[in-house]
Amino acid sequence: MKWALAGVCLFSGIGMQAADWAQWRGPTRDGMVPAGALPPSIAEAALKKQWRIPLGSSYSGPIIGGDRVFVTESSNKTHEVAFALDCASGKILWRAEWEGFLKVPFFAKANGDWIRSTPATDGERLYVGGMRDTLVCLDVKTGREIWKKDFVKEMKAPVPDFGFVCSPLIIGDAVYVQAAASFVKLDKATGAVIWRSLKDEGGMMGSAFSSPVIGVVGGREQLLVQGRAKLSGVAPADGKILWEQSIEAFRGMNILTPTVWKDAIFTSAYGGKTQLLAVQGATDNPRAATAWSLKLEGYMSSPLLIGDHAYLHLRNQKFACVDLSTGKLAWETDRKFGKYWSMISNGKEIFALDEDGTLLRIEADPKAFKLIEKRKVSDGESWAHLGVSDKQLFVRDLTGLSVFSWN
Repeated sequence: MKWALAGVCLFSGIGMQAADWAQWRGPTRDGMVPAGALPPSIAEAALKKQWRIPLGSSYSGPIIGGDRVFVTESSNKTHEVAFALDCASGKILWRAEWEGFLKVPFFAKANGDWIRSTPATDGERLYVGGMRDTLVCLDVKTGREIWKKDFVKEMKAPVPDFGFVCSPLIIGDAVYVQAAASFVKLDKATGAVIWRSLKDEGGMMGSAFSSPVIGVVGGREQLLVQGRAKLSGVAPADGKILWEQSIEAFRGMNILTPTVWKDAIFTSAYGGKTQLLAVQGATDNPRAATAWSLKLEGYMSSPLLIGDHAYLHLRNQKFACVDLSTGKLAWETDRKFGKYWSMISNGKEIFALDEDGTLLRIEADPKAFKLIEKRKVSDGESWAHLGVSDKQLFVRDLTGLSVFSWN
């Protein structure tokens, strides 16, 4: 995929550019950026703190369009809030809020009750997933609500036990989300439902954790949708299920985003395994088959695929490199890190933000783990994905947003 938002118009209202970080995991939805998009060093002399703004808790990663960055928060256990901030100064340009709060099950309390989904923008509209299975569409210039989809009310769907977690995917004139105990395509201008696919019964096993991607596998462009129990290929035009593959996981802990490598799909799961799935057969009757599997367990951190290797933060809190061609473990660190990493890469280096607020700069070397440097960039815990655009690095922790810049 090229350095551009798949299917998103980049000419719109706030002067978006191809390098804007306008959706989950960046322009190509895989954490990858071109050469020159990352700072040469993360030392304080090279990567300088530009500004910080305090915010309420959120898991949503910051997204950037034009001269503004968009963030969310949960407020007073009653409302959810979206902000547009000026990238240069951190000044609040607008604030929008709506009623929305959800208490997650007791065994997930350690990870909080706050908003989880990372928004997406096409430069004219901002799409924000709310915990109570809502999707809110806002005007990016003013914060005015354009439309709001209440999936529980309109589709008679159950309230998801863990909240709306999926990060919206914009392609052309549509936005795709895992909501209403299903996978839904909406008209991005009006919120009208175009089709609904992959229906399940909802409840404890129905709240999808992963976010969809689009890619070409088996010679056909398709949406790749990882639910709690299976990975599916779905036709964008009509929602037809092209193929399905069961994914083993403890209590449906299929959380990370599946990633396309050549003509196959890489994924991993808590309580399951790391594997590469190949889609075979005629394009009108495809089937998925396991090319290889490895007893490594991913968890919440989505992987980076660089060349012929996958770099994956594991459930055991170690970091590993896997040969995608053979399925063999290239290396695994002895050292444990935090429970979660968000990662971006220019193909040569990996920038990883640990949940404890430490930023690590790592050489993308399949021969060995090579830590180049590290730096504390947040005093609070960080569970949101990094954002990067126009020589600025955006770090969202549970108490605010910090922005760093370099020359």
